Amino acid sequence: MATQGISKIVLAYSGGLDTSAIIPWLKENYGDCEVIAFVADIGQEREDLVGVEEKALRSGASACYIADLREEFIKDYVYPVLKTGALYEGTYLLGTSMARPLIAKAQVELALKLGADALCHGATGKGNDQVRFETTYTALAPQLKVVAPWREWDLRSREALLDYLKVRDIPTTASLEKIYSRDANAWHISTEGGVLESPWNASNQDCWVWTNSPEDAPNESELVTVGVENGEVVAVNGKKMSPFACLEALNVLGAKTRCGPY
Repeated sequence: MATQGISKIVLAYSGGLDTSAIIPWLKENYGDCEVIAFVADIGQEREDLVGVEEKALRSGASACYIADLREEFIKDYVYPVLKTGALYEGTYLLGTSMARPLIAKAQVELALKLGADALCHGATGKGNDQVRFETTYTALAPQLKVVAPWREWDLRSREALLDYLKVRDIPTTASLEKIYSRDANAWHISTEGGVLESPWNASNQDCWVWTNSPEDAPNESELVTVGVENGEVVAVNGKKMSPFACLEALNVLGAKTRCGPY
């Protein structure tokens, strides 16, 4: 663990279990460094942002910055990917993949503005998110150090993280009963953990956050008109709106009729 030369770290913060534990861990293991929480608003559930600044400060952050990236995300990231027809394994619409470079870019911009000397993310050491974050960091600010706690600490389970926060009297809404890990933005929400760890299991209704169950979906069809210009949605049911507002409206319509789950 190379801690020398690190005094101010900007953390990509969500307010979830992992990043809530990362703040005190950084302060304990990096010489009581200053930790600044950066939150990217990319259209996730509004409840995820309620109280997130207070939560970051109570966890030990010196400040919390929230950046509204919703329109930029749809216009400059989602639409270009859609126009290529890119899919992973023929079905996955790359919702997480599209968002990470934007989050990392905005995080770098804040770090440079504040004179930070390191960047931190909460991606695990076994997935692609660590690569998405760190390639963006390297491309935009190779002089900044990168801290990846999941590759350094000995907290290897949800139980360990909960115990870590409990000992330090840091509140969290996570629990052993709330077993799912989710990633959400305006384009998608992905869910993992619990019964989903085995492909043999059917998903429970509590896996779904946005959509109705088939039993609760309406029996009647609904006609939706989508206005498109240059391959981008500009209106829904005749009402012109911004890229994010259009997608938000379509998400509501689709969720009601059980469109989307896979």
